[in-house]
Amino acid sequence: MGKLTVGALRAVLVVVLAGTVFVQAGMVWALGHDPEEGALPLTPLRLVTIVGMVTAQVAAVCVWRLVTMARRGTVFSDAAFRYVDGVIGAVVAASALWFTVTALNAPAQREDPGVTVIMGGIGLAVLGVALFAYVLRTLLAQAVARHEEASRMEAELHEVI
Repeated sequence: MGKLTVGALRAVLVVVLAGTVFVQAGMVWALGHDPEEGALPLTPLRLVTIVGMVTAQVAAVCVWRLVTMARRGTVFSDAAFRYVDGVIGAVVAASALWFTVTALNAPAQREDPGVTVIMGGIGLAVLGVALFAYVLRTLLAQAVARHEEASRMEAELHEVI
């Protein structure tokens, strides 16, 4: 992975992390403020928004760790699975949260149910991203197995020589 690619990806991850933390802090402050001074009530959509940003943060941290491992050449190890599983879990959680938003929004869309159908389709697409990541995890498992086998065979070759 090139330095420019790593730098660009890390810049995006920093923006995502900083942005979500900033928005979360603002929302928590507004929710915890004195109600007489204009505090926001804790609604299900606000709670889902806060938790949804946590899923983005978890995914960003896991991707950061995977990029670091790729730069060091250690991504083909068992330690990488923890971070890949973290990304998959975060995306599945984000999909579940989106389905929750869809369900919360559905009563307001009785006159135009197409919006609910489109939102459900978006939830399925997000779930598809998790399935895609799972396929990539399977490919990583195969690569790790081949890497370990190659290392073992190289060690045997060195013993013979």
